[in-house]
Amino acid sequence: MAAVGLFLCAYTIDETEQAIILEFGRPVDEPVIEAGLHFKMPWRQLVKFEKRILEYDVKPTAILSLDKKRLEVDNYARWRISKPLKFYRAVRTINGGLGRIDPIVYSEIRVELGKHNLTEIVDKRREKIMGIVTEEARNKLDEYGIDVIDVRIKRADLSQENEKAVFDRMIAERERQAKQYRSEGEEEALKIRAETDKERTIILAEAYKESQEISGEGDARAVEIYAGAYKSDPDFYEFVRTLEAYKKVIDDKTTLILSTNSELLDLMKGKK
Repeated sequence: MAAVGLFLCAYTIDETEQAIILEFGRPVDEPVIEAGLHFKMPWRQLVKFEKRILEYDVKPTAILSLDKKRLEVDNYARWRISKPLKFYRAVRTINGGLGRIDPIVYSEIRVELGKHNLTEIVDKRREKIMGIVTEEARNKLDEYGIDVIDVRIKRADLSQENEKAVFDRMIAERERQAKQYRSEGEEEALKIRAETDKERTIILAEAYKESQEISGEGDARAVEIYAGAYKSDPDFYEFVRTLEAYKKVIDDKTTLILSTNSELLDLMKGKK
């Protein structure tokens, strides 16, 4: 009899399990969390639950993004039973728990993705978005004794009616950016050319000014030389000036008719 009583009272809990004890359908005592051999009254019932992290693969659903793109979203949730007593009282079984997880996770994904454009959903921001979804779902499912570990999107595809329109818009956007870059490059080239022309004009003006100054200095020096020559030998000065005057008006095609009294004729004959 003692052996039978011991058999009816003893039970074991595995490392992957946790349990509650019921008496006439109502939970009694604290949940059994520790693995090993345990005992209970023989008329009490033992209800075991998984202690491991479970995964729920949510069926694909249609969700509308902020920029009105219809997405087919395939996601999953990782969760565990964190409070066995609360879980039993609220949903009883694993299937009951999934019945709470499914609508809450879907609702949070729909709300959060609806705040973002398609490009934000498919790029690096997805991780941040799903972090918010996980936190919100965790807060709502805590009352059922469920702890949401993680919610992730496996796939987010455009519906067929939106796919072509989005691709066309992406191509148009790339072409617009390329045209903008070309325009900015041409504008920069015009600025460079204008600056170069300005610098060239300044350099030429300064060079002309300098040449005029040098020419003026040369003319002044020539006048000074002529004045000195005139003072030292007026006849020779007049002679040189006469030669310069003839040089300016006579070339190899010029025909001169000179009188016998012309000083130029005497010069050409070597009389002066």
